[in-house]
Amino acid sequence: MATLQKIRNRAGIGIAIFIGMALAAFVLGDLFKSSSSIMRGKQMEIAEIAGKSVTYPEFQAKVDEISEVYKMNSGKTTIDLNTLEQIREQSWQGMVRNMTMKDTYENLGVGVTSVELFDLVQGKHPHAIIQNIFRDQNTGAINRGALIQFLKYQQTNPTGKERNYWLFIENQIVEDRSYTKYNNLISKGLYTTTDEAKSDLKGRNHKANIQIASKLFSAVSDSTIKVSDSELQAYYDKNKDKFKQENNRNIEYVSFPVIASKADEDKLIKWSNGIKAEFASISDPAAFVNINSDVPFDASFFKKGELSPEIGNFAFAGKAGDIYGPYKVNNSWKLTKIQKFEELPDSVEARHILIKVATAQEAAKASSKIDSLKNLIVIKGEKFEDVARKNSQDNGSVKNGGALGWVRRGQMVKPFDEAIFFGKEKELQVVKSQFGIHLVQVTSRGKTAPNVQLATIDRIIEPSSQTYQATYTTATKFATSASDLQKFNAAITAQGLNKRLANIRENDKDIPGIEGSRSLIRAAYKVAPGSVVAGTEQSPIFELGNQFIVAYVTGEQEKGIASLNSVKARVTTEVRKDKKAKQLIEKMSGKSDLSALTATAGASISEAKDISFETYSIPSVGYEPAIAGAAVALESNQTSKPVAGTNGVFVVKVTAVNTGTDQDVKSNQQKLSASNGYRTSMYAFEALRENAKIVDKRAKFY
Repeated sequence: MATLQKIRNRAGIGIAIFIGMALAAFVLGDLFKSSSSIMRGKQMEIAEIAGKSVTYPEFQAKVDEISEVYKMNSGKTTIDLNTLEQIREQSWQGMVRNMTMKDTYENLGVGVTSVELFDLVQGKHPHAIIQNIFRDQNTGAINRGALIQFLKYQQTNPTGKERNYWLFIENQIVEDRSYTKYNNLISKGLYTTTDEAKSDLKGRNHKANIQIASKLFSAVSDSTIKVSDSELQAYYDKNKDKFKQENNRNIEYVSFPVIASKADEDKLIKWSNGIKAEFASISDPAAFVNINSDVPFDASFFKKGELSPEIGNFAFAGKAGDIYGPYKVNNSWKLTKIQKFEELPDSVEARHILIKVATAQEAAKASSKIDSLKNLIVIKGEKFEDVARKNSQDNGSVKNGGALGWVRRGQMVKPFDEAIFFGKEKELQVVKSQFGIHLVQVTSRGKTAPNVQLATIDRIIEPSSQTYQATYTTATKFATSASDLQKFNAAITAQGLNKRLANIRENDKDIPGIEGSRSLIRAAYKVAPGSVVAGTEQSPIFELGNQFIVAYVTGEQEKGIASLNSVKARVTTEVRKDKKAKQLIEKMSGKSDLSALTATAGASISEAKDISFETYSIPSVGYEPAIAGAAVALESNQTSKPVAGTNGVFVVKVTAVNTGTDQDVKSNQQKLSASNGYRTSMYAFEALRENAKIVDKRAKFY
């Protein structure tokens, strides 16, 4: 069990993220076991991938499995909502990859044999996952003893969590190895010829200094460019791929934020004044603060300059037991009591010996070990630095005999920080921290100064239940008066409210500015456009975070090619830009002297140096790859024809050509092959993914 604890400590959520990101997939064994005929019904279908149906119970089983692995790694018994969302998304991506690639692997004969798997686990070059989990933190090498111990343990406990965990890890290794083999097949099927490498090298070596005559599209007034319906239709028909869209909906909504009233604040001020006498009389202010404050007691000590002028002046002019307040800071009312004063240094010079701890059993051994090391120094007279070099497990200080140098307040973890700043010089102290057990010694203390410890009751100004009810009543009255979309807009105008807009997709997790808005998004996809969004019990009022929301669905865009009418503004802009480009090209043509373009076309002149084929952003001009293309195609003293770019029309003159010295064709050939291999493997999967025709119905269930 100690080995599993070590794995947990080293992996944490990191193993889930490592697998999700580094392998880009979660593979959870046999994903597609059959379930009952009821569960296979369309009402329980969560997705269709590569022609195969996936039911909600099947997908949720994988989410649950990864959740259990996460709990084992993190040592937690529960999972917060954000982490659960990550797990669901990683489960989804893994399922998509697995189902997309499954038939491809079978057709190509790609797989991992048991012998190969054994080698990936216990061979000379183990898989990255094995290296990550079983790496010795001191040496950086794999702790093969811990690996063998864990393998033996999980084999003798076939029904335990360790066995399930190991099967999960094996599946990740198999999936990653299979995907790597597939990518290797793709990349090895590509070849960069010598001529291609030479041509690319020539382009890299060609760097031009240029002058640019620029005339931006914005210089031509839109009102002077007439665009006909037939021109819009022609552009739309020719460029339909530019107008692909996912399914999405438009909503309009009104927010009624729940904000603390003056009565709420007055009540809090009265409470603060009422508790002041009791705060002054209690003997344990720290416990009192933890019971009555929204912010727990802070045992830190502060110099005067580290506090606000208001509190600093009070604290250093008063005595222990004095109380200041109530006073307001931002959205809180506070009472501050002087706890005590101490003369403390800003920094100390210290050294330590660390024995790391991963389990409760190891803690007992580490404590005993520290006691024995302390005796070596105190009783037997051995030097601290010699004992540290032989025994400390802090890689950063062990070579220096445990010396940490000068340490400033707050630089170390809290238990360690308190020990060295409140401990006596030369005294040996045993300190426990999250890193293990330390034997600590302060070797020198810096100059001391007065410090104060304060106990502060901090109460945040929050709306009362009466304020919540009043805000809900206001939202209810509005919703009642806004029974359809026309009345919704009329009520907004009449009441002077602020209407907000949002464009949402079915699987979106939230709407910016609305906490926990997933329920609103799901509900918006259950009603027809033009309808009010209704939540539980068909109520039009959503309580989300600290606000009430009333929303209407005002429109929907279906997946596919957007209609010309819905993208007419975009199309108009593009057609107008094309017509401006033609107009400017005609005006700027036939001019080899750029200065002449300033007079005749109102062009501005700028310069740029070392422009190559890989230059996309041109100094003083911006993102204009067309300029780079024109520059590398010219020789010195040549001038280009007018070139239509992203933001305007440009004429380029090359003033000088700088030829690079890189002649390593073979190296460039290898670089191009590696780059092409990487890109092609990515594109290959995306092509297979698109061909799988994925139908995502997760929004029905989450």
